[in-house]
Amino acid sequence: MRQVQNTHDSPLHILDTRLHADPSRVVLRPFHLGWQAQSAPGGRALKLVEDVASLSEEAAVAEYDRVLSDFKERHWQTESMFAERYEEVERSLNLFSCNFSETRKRLIGAYFCHEYTYAAAALMNPSIVPHPDQSGISDGACRFVMSLRAVGEGHISSIVFREGILHEDGNFSLWPQSAFATSVELDDTSLTDIDRGVTVHRHPDSSLSNTVIFPITEQQRNGLEDLRLVRFDHGGGDYEWIGTYTAYSGATIRSELLRTRDFNRFLLEAIDGRAGRNKGMALFPEKVGGSYAMVGRQDGKNLYLLHSDRIDRWDDEGALLMEPRFPWEFIQIGNCGSPIRTDAGWLLFTHGVGAMRKYALGCALLDIDDPSKVIGRTSEPVLTAVDADRSGYVPNVVYTCGALRAGNRLLIPYGISDSAVGFATASVDELLQLMV
Repeated sequence: MRQVQNTHDSPLHILDTRLHADPSRVVLRPFHLGWQAQSAPGGRALKLVEDVASLSEEAAVAEYDRVLSDFKERHWQTESMFAERYEEVERSLNLFSCNFSETRKRLIGAYFCHEYTYAAAALMNPSIVPHPDQSGISDGACRFVMSLRAVGEGHISSIVFREGILHEDGNFSLWPQSAFATSVELDDTSLTDIDRGVTVHRHPDSSLSNTVIFPITEQQRNGLEDLRLVRFDHGGGDYEWIGTYTAYSGATIRSELLRTRDFNRFLLEAIDGRAGRNKGMALFPEKVGGSYAMVGRQDGKNLYLLHSDRIDRWDDEGALLMEPRFPWEFIQIGNCGSPIRTDAGWLLFTHGVGAMRKYALGCALLDIDDPSKVIGRTSEPVLTAVDADRSGYVPNVVYTCGALRAGNRLLIPYGISDSAVGFATASVDELLQLMV
């Protein structure tokens, strides 16, 4: 570990581990000829099926062999996915009367698939929570799930995951990824009102660390951005993992929720109410004063505290919580994930934007019973981009969507100039001592 090189004494220790964008990480995805295949210009989808149907059986077999030679070893259960894709095309184009061989069906399915490099451009803005499975973990350690924003072709953001263990001494280890990544699958039962909410599940034979959640609805089609996960305590040991994220259509934004109890099945649903039109909302890990509570940036500059009786509806515009006070945050401030409960109060990581649009991380401490009361905040950043970390897709940025507490230690994954992910550790007590 090395001490972070800021202009002041920071308690954060920077670890050597880095995660980078990786164009070799590909996933097999449907290739759509227009949003609705039947209405694609000139009937392109049906014409494509007709062209494949015109091949002799010998030519179809030869072409399919070439496809398998190119792609079978690059993906998991490749031929099964081709077959499933054909079934979707069959339903969409009403091909039930066609008497195609299994090889020709899979060849047609291959024409309606493509490889997608989901993390070729950037990997950034991580969030981290305790894993649902803590069996076999020694005292002081914590198994975790980390989410990341992966940016691929077309600057489209998706959600990916890594699993690992935080050890008592502050070090951590990540579980390895396999060579194959897989996309979540849509539950058939969630198709009744797809733009209101959808349920997806990961393949039972695929690990969470190899799972990708892509945009599904029209509102999400240009990205699922900056998931802020929290383990929410409903009381009595009833936990649900809930994340807020920004659904970007390419023209408009909307805050939405990801909800899961096991990281096998996920509900993606809109946040109703006036507050749902804003970005960067972070949920408290439990009810506060009998209601759900969030921290958000409702006006693009300041932090607000919001309350609601429903987790999926936020009409409250919120009460002003914090304004920029110090030079490194004069342009705007925002939260960097859900507040963390400590004996001294709610520890809230913040980000500030200063001159030259440089992002830095700070902290604030909120009263445990009345989080509208700010007990203290850091007058200087606890982490800024320095040296090589200043360079990237968006330079001079450090940013996180959540930290993990295990005992008195914190693990803080953070985005580096929208290009990579780094990790820092700190003790809760050392951070509290910085508050003014």
